[in-house]
Amino acid sequence: MTVLDSRPELPAEEDPEVLLTERGVSIAPVDDPGEGRGPSWLDEWLTANASEVVAWRRHLHAHPELSRQEHNTTELICDVLRSAGLKPRVLPGGTGLVCDVGSGPRCVALRADIDALPITENSGAPFSSTVEGVAHACGHDAHTTVLLGAALALASATELPGRVRLVFQPAEEVMPGGALDVLAAGGLDGVERIFGLHCDPRLPVGRIGTRIGPITSASDLLELRLTSPGGHTSRPHLTADLVHALGTVITGLPTLLSRRVDPRSGTVLVWGAVHAGEAANAVPQDGVLRGTLRTGDRDIWAELEPLIKELTGALLAPTGVGFDLHHRRGVPPVVNDRESTMLLRAGVEAALGEDALAGTEQSSGGEDFGWYLEHVPGSFARLGVWDGVGKQRDLHQPGFDLDERALLVGVRVMVHAALASLA
Repeated sequence: MTVLDSRPELPAEEDPEVLLTERGVSIAPVDDPGEGRGPSWLDEWLTANASEVVAWRRHLHAHPELSRQEHNTTELICDVLRSAGLKPRVLPGGTGLVCDVGSGPRCVALRADIDALPITENSGAPFSSTVEGVAHACGHDAHTTVLLGAALALASATELPGRVRLVFQPAEEVMPGGALDVLAAGGLDGVERIFGLHCDPRLPVGRIGTRIGPITSASDLLELRLTSPGGHTSRPHLTADLVHALGTVITGLPTLLSRRVDPRSGTVLVWGAVHAGEAANAVPQDGVLRGTLRTGDRDIWAELEPLIKELTGALLAPTGVGFDLHHRRGVPPVVNDRESTMLLRAGVEAALGEDALAGTEQSSGGEDFGWYLEHVPGSFARLGVWDGVGKQRDLHQPGFDLDERALLVGVRVMVHAALASLA
């Protein structure tokens, strides 16, 4: 079934077959060397293709592509799907695709994101990124691999109880996210509900974190540009002190915001960049302040833009400094539907057993899966990728890596989530 013509050359000790044996990769629950759970066709497919799944992930990891540049990744996904007789449809932008497996009027969707980050990898893996300054430091290579595995496993079934829409989404790492590209192309037309998984380095392999309600937060970008006539620092009273005004906003805006919104909403403003002036004895004429604004509450998110503008104006009015505020709305919170989450949990239990279920916290990070849930119900869960022994390397770090046993766990969970929803 292999369709990779340029997978990275690996030393014998890192060959997928060897790794599977050494790490005890199994199609069953991670610590169970016995038979897998679920339909026989799924067990058979995983048994026959476990090393292939690992090889896909390593190829993708070694050849990452940035948001909306995922042309080779898209081509690889198409090749794999076509090898199983499926008919992928590439999105109008040229990257990302959707593809149906099965037949019938009922349809559920499974989603994976395919883009990488502008980060230089230092994990030391023999299949590390070969692209300078680009790396899969968020696990999207694993997400893509899991969905590819689920696709081919589903395609191997003699009959399915409906259709499964495979959504390989580009550009998750940029705002407002490639989910909007999928929606604009009709990627969720006819879909009843949607499911997704994201790597979680805090959960051990074999555990799946689920949550009813919000699991991620809305994430916006703020850019505040200040203007002043400028002047000499010996005569600040004859001008508008721009640097002092910047300091007022830096400290004052987060404080005022915390008194105007419900503290239980998880609303937080954090500045990430500030620039103004060069000379120590000159009041600069312009400056810029950039940061992120996050909230876990969908209703509060809708109200933040006018509130931020009001508070900024109030803080700067006494200073005489002018301002231009650019509030770029990013992604809404991911709010998991109760029924969809119960179906996903049923899928996890069927795939791995009840002990695999874990609770999970709401993250202040953003995830454009939230756009899908504005259109159809669904649930987003966290896939344990920590080996349980080594250091927990967080997402978006240059050294991030994962235990590849999680790939087969993810395939099993995605298949069972789809089957539970269609049943």
